[in-house]
Amino acid sequence: MTATETAAGATAGTSATARPPLPVKMVIAGGFGVGKTTAVGAISEIEPLTTEAAITEVAAGVDDLTHTPQKSTTTVAMDFGCITIDPTLKLYLFGTPGQERFGFMWDDLIEGAVGALVIVDTRRLDDCFAAVDYFEHKGIPFTVAVNAFDGRVEHTLDEVRWALDVSEGVPVVVFDARETGSVRDALLVVLELALARTEG
Repeated sequence: MTATETAAGATAGTSATARPPLPVKMVIAGGFGVGKTTAVGAISEIEPLTTEAAITEVAAGVDDLTHTPQKSTTTVAMDFGCITIDPTLKLYLFGTPGQERFGFMWDDLIEGAVGALVIVDTRRLDDCFAAVDYFEHKGIPFTVAVNAFDGRVEHTLDEVRWALDVSEGVPVVVFDARETGSVRDALLVVLELALARTEG
């Protein structure tokens, strides 16, 4: 092999390793106050973009703050963050607003997404029915992630699956929206599900 061929091979190898990671869009959804913004903030390698607005007395009369009395702001458009999974893959995360009155934005936010992480609070399972129904209707792969508020959940995963009436093909996991590793593991479940759907 000549020096020119060796140099060309080295250049090609450098180009291959310098290739940017594949961008993959993923949605983080769920009801009001379930931990979507917290999850994006815990995992994002950049300062997350949030569209938080103060909860006014009027909004407090509409949104149930029973289980989140300390909550003073809420997402009114979206949250955005990203995380490089490995040198070949980078996830771009879009958090949806939780209130039904902002539901009209979801169609735009899910455009191009490979899958979704639907966060639920077992103290308020009724609040997540809309998100589950939405992704089932759209045919987008999703994983139900039970947020362990205060380090515990109110129901078993089998009970959550039964209550939400999701098929066996929908993973149901427990995670902590405050912990980077826990959020990453939940996102990887969504990613594996999306890849399996593509290969199938």
